[in-house]
Amino acid sequence: MQVPGSFEYERATGVEDAIALLDRLGDEARLVAGGHSLLPMMKLRLANPEYLIDINDLEGELGYITTERSRLRIGAMTRHRRLLESDELAAAFPLFRDAEKVIADPVVRNRGTIGGSLCQADPAEDLTTVCSVLDATCVVRGPGGRREIPMSEFLVGPYETALAHNEMLIEIVIPVHGHSSSAYAKVERRTGDWAVTAAGAAVTVEGGEIARAAVGLTAVNPDPSGLSDVADYLTGRPPSEEAFAQAGRMAAQACEPVADARGTVDYKRHLASELTIRTLRTAVDRVLRSDVEHEPTGEEA
Repeated sequence: MQVPGSFEYERATGVEDAIALLDRLGDEARLVAGGHSLLPMMKLRLANPEYLIDINDLEGELGYITTERSRLRIGAMTRHRRLLESDELAAAFPLFRDAEKVIADPVVRNRGTIGGSLCQADPAEDLTTVCSVLDATCVVRGPGGRREIPMSEFLVGPYETALAHNEMLIEIVIPVHGHSSSAYAKVERRTGDWAVTAAGAAVTVEGGEIARAAVGLTAVNPDPSGLSDVADYLTGRPPSEEAFAQAGRMAAQACEPVADARGTVDYKRHLASELTIRTLRTAVDRVLRSDVEHEPTGEEA
């Protein structure tokens, strides 16, 4: 029987109260909302916090999706189910809905939060790839005030973030670009499982060329500089199957998958290539379709 070690429980009444508790209780305190990642690790004694700070009462304060002129803001307590069902979010960044459809199951999606997913920093976590591809910024708050951390710097390593022990993630801010879209695709052994391999892509298409591109990979130890090379290769090129195929080949080399029960190294590299091609193709198609839908009619012109 898996039983976690003993711990003390606190329930935060607001953001400032949660920060004060983190500051007072020290390194051995952990925040918990959904708990679907932390609690299993505690049962296996892979995590042994002395204190759990329940932040479920903060959903009213930090559970939101807000679109502004040039950016979209998501509160850290926004549940997966809301991310999945938000038409506002899907219109701006369809890869969120792509990813949320294949994250775990309804039980997890009803309780888990975007903040919990990012702070867990699991290499196989889908939303870390989603937010990285979208060039998101993590807004955190602690006793010393507020600071902004680019997603590229927020994830320090497996299960490790740039958060200080007395800081908490407040919101995720994503820039909005015109003539842009995105996509996410995942291969899993069974519904709701961790990814064997997954890929995300975001593109901006202007004047018949890819003006901006970003590619991300999940669960295959991606190399950020290698993925940056993929984006550089695509930028300035017309979207084509030839360009997508080369991007896929580059993505396959920009990762170091580990052979395990989910597949061999070669199989995972193959998936990295194919899923990169698929997401780029889908993202570009979505841009072009959106542009056609928003073309002015003769009367409007």
